[in-house]
Amino acid sequence: MLQLSLGSVHRVLCLGAHSDDIEIGAGGTLLKLAAQVPDLDICWVVFSAPEARVEEARHSAVDFLAGLARKEIKIGSFRESYFPSEWASIKDWFEQIRADIEPDVVFTHYRDDRHQDHRVLSDLAWNTFRNHLILEYEIPKYDGDLGHPNVFMPLSEKVCARKIELLLKHFKSQSTRHWFTSDTFEAIHRIRGIECASATGRAEAFHCRKLTLEAR
Repeated sequence: MLQLSLGSVHRVLCLGAHSDDIEIGAGGTLLKLAAQVPDLDICWVVFSAPEARVEEARHSAVDFLAGLARKEIKIGSFRESYFPSEWASIKDWFEQIRADIEPDVVFTHYRDDRHQDHRVLSDLAWNTFRNHLILEYEIPKYDGDLGHPNVFMPLSEKVCARKIELLLKHFKSQSTRHWFTSDTFEAIHRIRGIECASATGRAEAFHCRKLTLEAR
């Protein structure tokens, strides 16, 4: 399988509809990048985190980005599950974010995700960042919409364990959900690891719809 390096990535924009989305979808990848790219600059944006979830989101982001000197954490207050009706206001915030950052890569939700909030962010990411590399992450859920991703980040067992540890540590509000378990997250890592023949048997996966190649 052809391997491309993310070694030239220095500015990363992470977009999550809810307080645990970025961590579930791309947490392992971000932990790996933070450890391997010393001058990494990450803008971490959560659009909805009602009540106690604000602190969950902030503390989790701080832990996932620990050791990075250049990071910014933004937490919005858009109404959860009602993003389609708040399209204009969310679009305005996208434009503010776009004015502040020129990212090398954007992590956002999968366009065909069945959650309405997730789809709104994915659509607006493509609308706003039209000349950027966009990697769409996946969130396991009841709807069964994981799809067939085509970009993989192999991860070590240690990184996956750390990702899961932080998820369970910070998101106590989600602990009663039947799917929010270490087994669920590890299962996704193992399935994606199989699909990309990861040496560790573990990986995260993304959907990439457009990629420009250049030979040098």
